Amino acid sequence: MARKIDQKIVDMTVIERETDQTPEFVQMHEKVQRPAKLHGTTYKVKTPLSEHSLYVTINDIILNEGTEHELRRPFEVFINSRNMDHFQWIVALTRIMSAVFRKGGDVTFLVEELHSVFDPRGGYLKKGGRFMPSLVAEIGDVLETHLKDIGILKDAVDEHRERYLAGKRAEFGLATETTVNEGDDGLPGSAQICRKCRTKAVVFLDGCMTCLSCGDSRCG
Repeated sequence: MARKIDQKIVDMTVIERETDQTPEFVQMHEKVQRPAKLHGTTYKVKTPLSEHSLYVTINDIILNEGTEHELRRPFEVFINSRNMDHFQWIVALTRIMSAVFRKGGDVTFLVEELHSVFDPRGGYLKKGGRFMPSLVAEIGDVLETHLKDIGILKDAVDEHRERYLAGKRAEFGLATETTVNEGDDGLPGSAQICRKCRTKAVVFLDGCMTCLSCGDSRCG
């Protein structure tokens, strides 16, 4: 409805349109620029495949720092070693992984993909009885550890399951007098590799093959 102004206009004020004051919180996406400072963690990997260790460094970006929506996300990965035998594919792998990190979204699928890579020459047991089907799978193991450390992945074993496994370990220790292999976390040399967690911890217990590491049982 139009309104006629009969008096002189002696003053005026511009009233700004109300805007949404809710701050915009940043999620990880491919257009996020690399800041000058990243938070890095380096993991040492020693395998029987080489006399030289691998050093895997994962750098994280902190999004929305200082707010309740603060997020720590992997941004890039580097792998260094004095052994140059695997130089080409390691550089290619780290560049692809870094590109996936910067793309954003769920990056946890990388863990399973790396774990599923098998060396045609055969795998190896690392300290603690964990079977590694390849060097790539061990890099996946490092990534899994890192994602758990920064809170993206959660441990599958809950407190109830951990108490159950602790009881089973104690029960097995009381019932068996088998020679223990050094470095296998107190498990007997007859233990088999678990199909689920790939740890050399499957023993015959209560009439069933049971993993004393993750609790997987062939009896269901």
